[in-house]
Amino acid sequence: MTDLLILFSNIAAGGVRAVVYLFLVFRLLSAGKPEKKSAALAFGGLALILVILHVTGMPDFYRIALETVWLVFSVWRFQGADAKMSLFLGIFYEIGVSFWQFLLSAWAGVLFHSSAFLDYGTFSGQISVWVFHVLLAAAAFFFGKRLDMTGKEAFRLVSAIAVSGFIAVVTLSQQSVLIIADDTLDMWTILAVVFMMSVLVFNMNRQYEVEKELAILKSEQAELLERDYTALSNAYAVNAKLFHDFHNHIGVLRQLLSHKKPEEAMQYLDALQAPVREMADRIWTGDETIDYLINSKAQAAAAEDIPYRIQVEFPQHTNLRSADLCAVLGNLLDNALEAAKQVPEKENRFVYLTIRRINQMLVIKVENSFTTLPASKDGELKTSKEDNGLHGWGLKSARTAAEKYNGCIQTSYEGNTFRAVATLSYEGLSLP
Repeated sequence: MTDLLILFSNIAAGGVRAVVYLFLVFRLLSAGKPEKKSAALAFGGLALILVILHVTGMPDFYRIALETVWLVFSVWRFQGADAKMSLFLGIFYEIGVSFWQFLLSAWAGVLFHSSAFLDYGTFSGQISVWVFHVLLAAAAFFFGKRLDMTGKEAFRLVSAIAVSGFIAVVTLSQQSVLIIADDTLDMWTILAVVFMMSVLVFNMNRQYEVEKELAILKSEQAELLERDYTALSNAYAVNAKLFHDFHNHIGVLRQLLSHKKPEEAMQYLDALQAPVREMADRIWTGDETIDYLINSKAQAAAAEDIPYRIQVEFPQHTNLRSADLCAVLGNLLDNALEAAKQVPEKENRFVYLTIRRINQMLVIKVENSFTTLPASKDGELKTSKEDNGLHGWGLKSARTAAEKYNGCIQTSYEGNTFRAVATLSYEGLSLP
């Protein structure tokens, strides 16, 4: 085959690898969806690298290294992906691609008794290259359609692929049809082991991130509940003192009124009523987590001049765990307050919270004003905060928490009102 035809073929194959990598970052690292502009820039840079390497005749190792660096830079710059995780994914993506392309070419050579399939400068070699890249694109298309695939299912599937590759390369060393250098087989065997370990490490990292987010939620919940309990204890202490000194207060009021000092009597009553009014203004549902979240977000809303209307009907003694309620309600209220705060006209800001129980279903509805629709991915809200690392995981934990109770989180908007509704099925618990 001519050099020019091989160059065009390599550039086209590089484009397939680039698109698949952008897609993997989008699905696995919660990065932004790749746009046509970013994909075009990634492909353009990769094409330039391939042209330079083709002209200089540098080994394939440099192609893998430079291709990895450019793709990682592209997803970091244009998709906002985490640089470290993008680099980790990019390195092992390139290792996996090269490894499986070698395996397919080698086994094709064994099947057809021809070593030409391992020479990518021949017609047979280009056939093996494109068979692999078609399979790679088909696999990406399959994963793109399986939006409902859980993390465990994906981990099992990728693990099965990695183990199959290891078995295939070990078996390849036992065949006698195709002569392959021992150094080459040893290198790919080692890389097969490394690739299997990388799958395990990546899965462990994902689990660590989720557990870290849940640990932070639980830690915040414990701290907030302690504050809430302290505030409630102080309120009850003030109320008890008020009741204990009731006859003294009546005497003072009688004295003021008998001396015709109604204004001073009113001021005295206002001072007595302040702690009771503070306790009465709070929402008490009987669930400490819900109470804290509702009341703390009310204070945050007041600080930003955001009207905060609450209607709560919360069931008692259910199987709904406090950590899950914190994940769902806390994130929905955080998103609502964040969006309402961006509305420039203070009179147009609002956050409305409604919690209702319908038979054995708990419905949490949060409505808020907004100026710009929040970004979403696969129907899931994404934060607009600059420091979106943990916050993105918080949104995932909210959806995961709802799914534990056969529920979901749905969003919609109408006019200047954004609406998020979480539904959770619950079971009543009998008291001992």
